[in-house]
Amino acid sequence: MDYTNNPQFDGLYLQIASQTRGIDPLLDTLFSFLRRKSDFFTGDDADIEKGVARAREKVNEVLEKHVRLFVEEKRKKEEEDARKKEEAKKKKDVMEEDVIELDADGGFDISNLPDKSEKPAAAAAAAKFDKEDNGDDKKEDNGDDKKEEDDEPAPIGNGGTTPKYVWTQTLSELSINIPLPPNTKAKDLTVSITKTHLKIIHKSTNETIVDDSLSKSIIVDDSFWTIEDNNVLVLTLQKLNQMEWWPAPCLNDPTINLQKINPESSNLSDLDGETRKTVEKMMYDQRQKAMGRPTSEEEEKMEILERFKRSHPEMDFSNAKIG
Repeated sequence: MDYTNNPQFDGLYLQIASQTRGIDPLLDTLFSFLRRKSDFFTGDDADIEKGVARAREKVNEVLEKHVRLFVEEKRKKEEEDARKKEEAKKKKDVMEEDVIELDADGGFDISNLPDKSEKPAAAAAAAKFDKEDNGDDKKEDNGDDKKEEDDEPAPIGNGGTTPKYVWTQTLSELSINIPLPPNTKAKDLTVSITKTHLKIIHKSTNETIVDDSLSKSIIVDDSFWTIEDNNVLVLTLQKLNQMEWWPAPCLNDPTINLQKINPESSNLSDLDGETRKTVEKMMYDQRQKAMGRPTSEEEEKMEILERFKRSHPEMDFSNAKIG
């Protein structure tokens, strides 16, 4: 079996990485294991020097293979980014100018402009998450409600969103992605994970991000956390009962409709491109709100206004409203 790009052991390595906290200690544990628990350095050869030489050659061989893969992946990503940038530039150049009407007092209000950044699938998913954020209102049992429930989209990644984080789940584990201020380090956080409770504090800002009882019980020893890209806290919680779906991570979180669960689409990494973009957009908006900055929708409206201002320098925009 080819393990070159197999994510089967990612969870295990993430747990080790979160405890060793560094590349050197991580590699140290790997070679320590090979030295103590295998014949990697000697093989079947009685000549120790030959065995060590073969071990060094094997390490270099595997390293070179992954260096080549890294360089190729980086090249493809740069080409893809350049292509997308060029497409975005062309789209911007040919974009028709949006119409902004004058108010009676001479002001401008673009708060009601349609949001073009979301495609139908993304908009449907966002509507689903907005509904979850407002809680599950009790409805009367009638035909209209039944139809609305049938039309309700499946929860993305079999999870949902809260004002603080985005979460997904499989039958065995639950993943929580929490946006953090840029350049956040592990030492900046206090993360307490017990069998039935989750508490996260950002020590630098003294902000309690989460302090709530879990919806179900977890296996603490198999649960772990790590920081990705210096701005996202990723928690992986191993469920105690690995044959049930959770309606929400914590008791006070908005719940999802378990009847809409799709067992084949549980991991964030397994989602289709459009759906994953929706989740990433939500996380970006959450991070922007946490820092008091405009969301992606607000940024687009500001950009529209700026284009209009450049096209009409003779007009007064002091009363422009962006909401």
